[in-house]
Amino acid sequence: MTQARKLLIALDQTSWFHICSRCIKRSFLMGEDKYTGKNYEHRREWIADKLAELGDIFSIDIAAYAIMSNHYHLVLHIDAQKAKNWSDKTVIRRWMMLFKGNELALKVLKNKSISRAEQVVVDEIVKQWRERLGSISWFMRCLNEHIARLANAEDQCSGRFWEGRFKSQALLDEPAILACMAYVDLNPVRAGIAKLPEASQFTAIEQRIQSQATAPKKPSKKPKIKLAKFCKPPKNKTLPTIDSVHQGQRTTGVIPFYWEDYLELIDWTGRAVLPNKRGAIARCEPKILQRLNIAPDAWVNSLPRIESDFHTFIGCGDSIAPCAQKLKQQWVKGAGAAKRLFGR
Repeated sequence: MTQARKLLIALDQTSWFHICSRCIKRSFLMGEDKYTGKNYEHRREWIADKLAELGDIFSIDIAAYAIMSNHYHLVLHIDAQKAKNWSDKTVIRRWMMLFKGNELALKVLKNKSISRAEQVVVDEIVKQWRERLGSISWFMRCLNEHIARLANAEDQCSGRFWEGRFKSQALLDEPAILACMAYVDLNPVRAGIAKLPEASQFTAIEQRIQSQATAPKKPSKKPKIKLAKFCKPPKNKTLPTIDSVHQGQRTTGVIPFYWEDYLELIDWTGRAVLPNKRGAIARCEPKILQRLNIAPDAWVNSLPRIESDFHTFIGCGDSIAPCAQKLKQQWVKGAGAAKRLFGR
């Protein structure tokens, strides 16, 4: 039975979520449709364009994304404090970049005087808009409705373009965030679309690697999506553990890992899941797995099934249980998968 969205996106449990949205029937976002012979490669740019726009407007960080043939994946982080720190005018300006707004809001922007009663109305409106600008549901509404309109206009048809609601999985702890980001970044490699992470177009991993390339390259026409930053290790110190990162030793970054560690993990995992190369470089065990107490073999074997093995939540067993209890869910799919993947 379909669950209320408020049970799936509970900010008192976590601010991290894995999102997936799929096209209905045989609709394509990109590539060549073998049934019609049409090429829809440009539609991936629609998604990337809108993600770039929304990432600059909402108080939501994009940690990972992968735009596939008939679906896309996102790993999102809600920055509630960022939205709270915005002034009323900032909230109004951001909201009106997406929607029309109203006359009272325009008066505030133009510094026109308003009555006390009007101020009460403005306060309520701004409060609502502030909440919506930190809402994944509104973020996805702005993204999917926009793409559906463009696709239907191009196909000269009407009706649904997406398979109902987007799929949402709460990421309850660091191992879940790490596993889901790796799962999303390696989607094109596993699907056989790309041979290497840096060659997997329209993914966060490709964007991150290309942005750090030292060799001169032609200016890219693809939109640059604002991505969440990884932690940076303190200068002149050895890399701290994940626990110490959360105790304030990180200098910047939303993602609770170091980029160098994550890149090593992606390369190692990607090689392990490539056809005929499973476990080929298993001797090079990534340091981040050691710190999270995750067995390399379990990681390689379980990661490709993370979306299907879990449902509402992704995390260690000791993270899933209290979350399910607080949301009054007696049974949650994923307890066995959590033990296999995370060891607890």
